[in-house]
Amino acid sequence: MSNDGLLKLGLAAAAGAAVSWYLCGGTGSAATASPVAATAGVPAQQQPTGTKVVIVTGGSRGIGAAVSVLLGRQGYSVVVNYNSNKSKADAVVAEIIAAGGTAIAIAANVADEAAVVQMFLTVKEQLGPVTHLVNNAGVIGPKGASGTLLGADPVDQVEKILAVIRPNVFGAYVCCREAAKQMSTSKGGYGGAIVNVSSGSAFIGTPVPYAMSKGAMNSMQAGLVGELAAHGIRINSVSPGMTKTDMVPDDVLLANMKNIPMKRGGEPIEIATFIAFLLSSDASYASGANIRIGGGRPMGGSQ
Repeated sequence: MSNDGLLKLGLAAAAGAAVSWYLCGGTGSAATASPVAATAGVPAQQQPTGTKVVIVTGGSRGIGAAVSVLLGRQGYSVVVNYNSNKSKADAVVAEIIAAGGTAIAIAANVADEAAVVQMFLTVKEQLGPVTHLVNNAGVIGPKGASGTLLGADPVDQVEKILAVIRPNVFGAYVCCREAAKQMSTSKGGYGGAIVNVSSGSAFIGTPVPYAMSKGAMNSMQAGLVGELAAHGIRINSVSPGMTKTDMVPDDVLLANMKNIPMKRGGEPIEIATFIAFLLSSDASYASGANIRIGGGRPMGGSQ
């Protein structure tokens, strides 16, 4: 083959790699972010490894369900992770498939490290390497007097706090680790994007155990942003305010209405759209960001 022919093949392969890196929402240099497609001249995004595969933890309800359905419509292969409610997870999967998307449901308690590791291995086998992650699963834990320093029963106080920390912090950390193994450009991946679902509670401070866990999640992101960027991975957060899910009872929403300038709770889809944006290539220069979505209520100003 002539030198001109070799040059054309090289340019086509490089272009394919760059497009795949961009579609996966990667960061860093496209030249180092994506392995070249096996077939010279064929855009990498047409290869199986170019598929956008997202795991949404806690994807069977609330914000997780809303973002799962939205991402399915945007062309992602969606993994709807759930802990115990199989019927709700199956319903989300059915909605995605009915709209022409690809989705599976996988049961895994994110507080269980072995279960998380197995989930990521299963996803890789069934859908291909994970390219995107939404750390949405979490629990609120003790509220009211039982969530205070001196009002809680000291017999099991620490264990109740750990029951919040394990899924909300350790679970998110292990999910980031397993996702990075598959996304890392230094390990043959295409790069990718992670979004953590944090909360304004991290700054407001209540309920205390939940606020502690979300503050720790924010600190985790601050610590990981540099390391992950070196592997072509972006990590960002959203901090929802009062949102209409089964985690926020109506009486709690009403009691907090005075603190919300827009005088209403958020809809799950209003949070999901920001998550989808941060995962997308439209946010390709964003990493380490934390977007407050709280109807005008600041992170920690008006309580």
